[in-house]
Amino acid sequence: MARKNLLKGLMVNAAVQAEKAAEEGAAPAPGPAASDPAPSGRPRYSKGAIGAVSQSLAELKSRALTDLDPFSIEDGGVTDRLDDDDPEAHAMLVASLRDYGQQVPVLVRPHPGSEGRYQIVYGRRRIRALRDLGQPVKAMIRDLDDRELVVAQGQENTARKDLTFIEKANFARQMRDAGYDRKIICDALHVDKTQISRMLSVADSVPLALIEAIGAAPSVGRDRWLALANLMSETGTGEGEAIAMANFAEAKDSDGRFQGLMKALALPRRRAKQTGDSRDAVLKSAAGEPVGKLTRRDGKITMTIPAGAAEGFDEWLEKNFDRIHGDWLASRRGKGR
Repeated sequence: MARKNLLKGLMVNAAVQAEKAAEEGAAPAPGPAASDPAPSGRPRYSKGAIGAVSQSLAELKSRALTDLDPFSIEDGGVTDRLDDDDPEAHAMLVASLRDYGQQVPVLVRPHPGSEGRYQIVYGRRRIRALRDLGQPVKAMIRDLDDRELVVAQGQENTARKDLTFIEKANFARQMRDAGYDRKIICDALHVDKTQISRMLSVADSVPLALIEAIGAAPSVGRDRWLALANLMSETGTGEGEAIAMANFAEAKDSDGRFQGLMKALALPRRRAKQTGDSRDAVLKSAAGEPVGKLTRRDGKITMTIPAGAAEGFDEWLEKNFDRIHGDWLASRRGKGR
C-alpha cells in the first residue's frame, strides 16, 4: 500500500512538472529516444510522466544505503591519509562501531574492471574497522569517473577539515603525478592555485618515504616542512639517514618524530661549530635496514640502538664483544699494523 502511494505521488508530481515544462516551452532533456531499447530489451521511456517517474526512482535509489561485504571493497582514488595504520586510533574506531554501529555511511563506486566489486571514494578507516568486526558496510554507491572520484574524495576530506598540511600536499602531489591539471586539484582540495603551488613545493622538497615515516604531523605547517628540507640539504643528510633519525626519536606521535628529526639535524651542526669534529653514521643490518647510529663527538664514540629495535642484540654484543675486538686486532696484525 505504501509503495502504491509513493508511486502515485511520483506520478502526480512528474505529470505536474511535465505540464509546467510544456507551458513554459522547455526543451526536453537530452537522452535516448523513447523508442530506444533499454539494456534489458524493454522500451525506455524518457519523456512525459513515465520518464519523470523513472528518473525520480533512479534518484531515490542513488540516495539509498546498501549493505556491502567489506571484503568486496577495494582502494580507489589517491592516498589521502598518512596515519591510517595508527593502532590506537583503529582500536578506538573498532570499539565505537561495535558499541554504537555505523552512523555515517561510506561512499563507493562500482569497480570499473570487476563486476560485483567496488572502490572506496571515502571511508577507508571505517571499512577497515568493519572488516575486523565482520560486519557489513553501510554504503552509498555512485557512478563516478576517475576525475569525479578524486574531486569527491578531496572535497569530503576538506569539508571535515582534518587533513593536515602535509597530507594535503601529498594528496596534491599524487594528483599531479597522475596527470590531473591544477584546476581539478584545486577543486578537489578547495584551495587556489597559489596554495597548491606551495603544497607541491614542500612535497617535491621532502622525500615521500620520509613523509610517510614521520606521518601526518598535525601541528607542522608549510614553513617548518621547508625548514626541514633546507636542513637536510645543508647537512648533506640523505633520505635513509633522515628516516633513521626520525625513528630514533622514539616519539609517541608524528609531531614528536618531526621534532626529533629537526633536533637531530640541527645538533650536529651546532656541535661541529664548537668542536670542529662531529659526524654521525647509520648502522645497518645485513638486509640494509637502519638499526642504530654511531656518533663521533668530543673525542668520544657512541653507538646508539633504540631498545625496541635491539631484539636482544645488546645482550649478544655485550657477551661477544671480546671476541669481536679480538677478530679486529687479528685483522690489523694480518695487515702488518
